[in-house]
Formats: sequence, structure tokens, C-alpha cells
Amino acid sequence: MEQLWFTEVLNHAFAGPVTALLRALHINVEHPQAPITNAVAMQLLVFVFLIILFLLVRSRLSVENPRGLQHVFEGVHGFITGQSEEIIGHHGREFTAFLAALALFILFCNLIGLIPGFESPTAVPVVPLGCAICAFIYYQAQGFKHAGVKYLAHFAGPMPLLAPLMVPIEIISHLARVLSLTIRLFANMFAGDMVTLVFFSLIPIGVPIIFLGLHIGVSLLQTYIFILLTTVYLAGAVAEEH
Repeated sequence: MEQLWFTEVLNHAFAGPVTALLRALHINVEHPQAPITNAVAMQLLVFVFLIILFLLVRSRLSVENPRGLQHVFEGVHGFITGQSEEIIGHHGREFTAFLAALALFILFCNLIGLIPGFESPTAVPVVPLGCAICAFIYYQAQGFKHAGVKYLAHFAGPMPLLAPLMVPIEIISHLARVLSLTIRLFANMFAGDMVTLVFFSLIPIGVPIIFLGLHIGVSLLQTYIFILLTTVYLAGAVAEEH
């Protein structure tokens, strides 16, 4: 594995403790001197950046004199809240915090690959899979939170006689959502990175700028689709009839 410079810094500083932790969890470590992968390093960098960004916005919140960064975050909050209330209903606002955090994480993971010396962690399958699993667990938990044990009736279908048939179909359908979210995000980001890399190697001046713009567009679109589908799944989980 070719390490990015930031990954090398993390492995140089934390290889020992990370390797010891992984072995304590009975996880096989192929490279004890470099247990931290590029994808993990990039996610950590995005996480730290977002925390600093959130703290910066929080420290500068103002009703009388809002600044540019506050306007941006208010726009993101308003967009996700409006979409949630349109799809889920009047109680969709309570999911804004999770959806906004997930959206910003995915978006910056997509965009970080545009910076020389970094790469998009969402172009590695395990990262989109982790995001998809988080979305899956969250909307299932919200289903139980809003309906209790009655949420299980959601898997039985509208007719009790069809329950033995519907239950396995619904379970497979819900698991397929994880696969769908993962493959869609991973495939698009991986393809975008490869196209950009190829054109940078062939024509390093001028033309690649077009594909950088395309990469930004794909990053925004895939973030939107991921959050939109998660919102739709939430709507099905917390619908009043369940």
C-alpha cells in the first residue's frame, strides 16, 4: 500500500498503540508498522476538520450580524429540514442533526480527493459501507423508537396471511438498501477519481480542470442521493401507520 504523507505521519506516531489495540481485538494486522490505512487517515482528517468547523461556526453565531459561514450552514440546515418535512412529515425536523452530519461527512470525504496529496476515502468500499450501515442502524432504531415492538409489523406486510412470505422479502429488501447505498457511492467516486487521474497523467494542463469540475458535481450529487434515500428510508420507518 502506497501511503499518503498524512498516513505516514499517523503511522509514525501511533503505529504501536493502534497495532496493539487491533491485536487485543483479535484483528489480524498485515502491516504492524503501518496499521492505519489511507482511508482511515482521510476520514480522521475530515472528522477533525468538521469538528473545528462546527466549533468555529458555534463561536460566531449571531442573530444581529450573521456572517458568511453561518449563512452557509443555515442554508444546509434549512435544505435538509425542508426535505425531511416534505418526505417524512411534520416531525422530520428531529432527524436534521443526523442527516446534516452524515451529509457533511460524506461531502467532505468526496471532495478531499481534489487536494493534491490526499484522496477520497469514499472511493474505498469500506467507507461507503460504514456510512450505509450507520444509516441502516439509525432508521431501524428510529422505527423502534417511534412504534416500539409494533415496528416489526412493518416487515409482515398489510395482510397477515402473507406474513410468512413478506417477512423474508422485507428483510432481504432492507439489507439490499445497505448494498445499494454502498455501491452507488463507491462506484461513482472511484470512477471519478480514476477519470481525473487518467487525464492528469495524459494532459496535465488545462483539460483536467473540466474533470475536476465534474468531480465536484459528482461529489455533490452523490451526497444528495445518499441523504435523500436515507430520508426516504426514515420516512418508511417512522410513518404513523407503523
